[in-house]
Amino acid sequence: MSDAGRQSFTDKAGAAMKPDSQKTTTESMGDSIKGTADSIASTMQPNSEKSGGQRMGDAVSGNSNENDESMIGKAKNAMGMGNK
Repeated sequence: MSDAGRQSFTDKAGAAMKPDSQKTTTESMGDSIKGTADSIASTMQPNSEKSGGQRMGDAVSGNSNENDESMIGKAKNAMGMGNK
């Protein structure tokens, strides 16, 4: 379960698994806005204050703010569904 004020893990997974080529402009913009807001929330909340589930979720989704590509992003690119 994600921490209060953070994007839910199911929303992140749903957005990540739909190929970018199949998203409408509105969906793409919404995903971008939600992702940016969640990244800001991740940055503002120290890891010491995050729940264990949130720390794990941030690591999987790439929201650990270490400029690494997320595991989900790597999987999408490997399957030809990502931006790279």
